[in-house]
Amino acid sequence: MASKREHCPECGETVESVNRRDFLTRAGLGAAAVMAGPVVAPSLALAAASKPAKTPETIVGLLHESLSAAQKKAVCFAWDHVDARRGLLRQFIAANWRITEHPIHSDFYTAEQQHLIRQIFEGIIAPDWHERLDKQMTDDDDGFGTQQRIAIFGRPGQEKFQFVLSGRHLTVRCDGNSAEHLAFGGPIVYGHAAQGFNEKPNHPGNVFWHQAEAANNVYKMLDGRQRKLALLDEAPPESQIAFRKAGERLQGIPLSELSGDQKEHVEDVLRKLVEPYRQSDRDEVAACLKAQGGLDRCHLAFYRDGDLGDDGVWDIWRLEGPAFVWHFRGSPHVHTWVHVAAAP
Repeated sequence: MASKREHCPECGETVESVNRRDFLTRAGLGAAAVMAGPVVAPSLALAAASKPAKTPETIVGLLHESLSAAQKKAVCFAWDHVDARRGLLRQFIAANWRITEHPIHSDFYTAEQQHLIRQIFEGIIAPDWHERLDKQMTDDDDGFGTQQRIAIFGRPGQEKFQFVLSGRHLTVRCDGNSAEHLAFGGPIVYGHAAQGFNEKPNHPGNVFWHQAEAANNVYKMLDGRQRKLALLDEAPPESQIAFRKAGERLQGIPLSELSGDQKEHVEDVLRKLVEPYRQSDRDEVAACLKAQGGLDRCHLAFYRDGDLGDDGVWDIWRLEGPAFVWHFRGSPHVHTWVHVAAAP
């Protein structure tokens, strides 16, 4: 269990709610997909010619149909529901929060409903990551379903809808592309405190630290001039993921200034960032990036601030573009805040 959270303000509730313009395309993720102009991916395939696959979206519909009137009152909201404290609730994120009152594994839900919720979660997450995220939730939140809560916005199958699951260091969404302009259905958060609140350098056991190792490998490839551009003293607040205004300067080194082999390593970083999520969400990230002009319009920044062990392995770094923010904070443990759209 984590120690006192006052040493990490973002572990408390921090409002970050952002609205963006509509986005109409979906694309495949790869080197060509993220460095150049837009491409369009096919729709989700059918499992068989006779009946549709059970996508997370169809399972959300089944879950919604199974809820009693009392359950719907507690966890179902209008698409544009505004909370007095959190603003537009379906777009709220924080490093540690519970979106509704009742844990998944409680007598509020039937065993079948709990099973459906787990199926939705597993559908959102890539199969290779189920075990790793179960470890994260066990370390941080007493295991899947013990502390996490859910909410459903809109009416699945009838109008725009979104399913949200939230807990400590985890917010994921499933929306059938209802928020077409936004990857992941809106901003998300993930993190891990693998061996306590204050992790050691190199974060032993942290399921996300390999992402920072990949980013640091890019830094090692930079020459002296490039490092001066890329390395800054103080990081912005981790929750500061609203897109910058037109003309506002991005921090760090422009990726357009990197050599071909350096760019290939940045593309590897991006693959590692999106690999925990299902293919359709990866495709949306790629499509959003292409709509902005690709990785060449992004910047990469590293920060001396929060360097655990003073070892020059940068625990805090940020990949940012016109409508793309991936902020990785690894001190004192990992929090990552993500916001990706087709346009600011």
